[in-house]
Amino acid sequence: MSESDSSELKPLVAPCRELKPLVALDWLRKGYLDFKQVYKISLLYGFIMMLISLLITLVAYKSHSIVLAIALTAGFFFIGPIIAIGLYSLSRQISNDVTPQFLRCIKEGKKNMGNEMVLSFMFLIVFLIWARAASMLHIFFPSYSVMKLEDWYFFIGTGTLVGAIFAAIIFCVGAFSIPMLMDRNVDTVTAVITSINAVLKNKLSMLVWAALIIVLIGIGIMTFYIGFTVLLPIVGHATWHAYKETIDADAWELGPGLGEPMGKSSD
Repeated sequence: MSESDSSELKPLVAPCRELKPLVALDWLRKGYLDFKQVYKISLLYGFIMMLISLLITLVAYKSHSIVLAIALTAGFFFIGPIIAIGLYSLSRQISNDVTPQFLRCIKEGKKNMGNEMVLSFMFLIVFLIWARAASMLHIFFPSYSVMKLEDWYFFIGTGTLVGAIFAAIIFCVGAFSIPMLMDRNVDTVTAVITSINAVLKNKLSMLVWAALIIVLIGIGIMTFYIGFTVLLPIVGHATWHAYKETIDADAWELGPGLGEPMGKSSD
């Protein structure tokens, strides 16, 4: 093998840095600063997420199905990282001193459409398995109309435990993989393995990060989803900073689409 061929070989997984336990608070701070800088576009993403949440609630209410409500809600948060691609792109532009533009978000999203679709398909499979598992819980419980209070406690607790297992899988896979796909010329397998490896090597830090996301989502729900218009975009921007501070992806080439630096002419 020639020296030029060997220099093109890339590792299967990108190395990760060791994180401090409360570093997620700093990610949120940086995400908030990005949100303020591009608040108009960020609010648009947040508004879309709020509308999707309202639609899910309406469908579940009309169907009178608790299981459907849980399944649709979980499904939304499973595909949330995919929806937030535009937010990652905005933070990427800001980090690289590029004037943030919505059209550039679309272009960067198209750049790795194939890899992103593979990742979306993986998320969809996990979600469908989880939805099936959630529906099977009915086999072990009586009808809603005759369920006692202790039955409801056990039913909700069991459903939460099952959902937490699948949510943990999605969290490990999607924590850093999508920002890495956008930032570097890397394949889906490498991005996914890198994400899982980084989460497992920084368990405490990522547990804090996951807990903060859950708290913010809870606040959004308690505000009848209005809080989602601000909180979810901040989480999306913060996720970009989490990736940049955790993953050392210098072995891979930067992806195209950054455009001209701020203050410079396009001529």
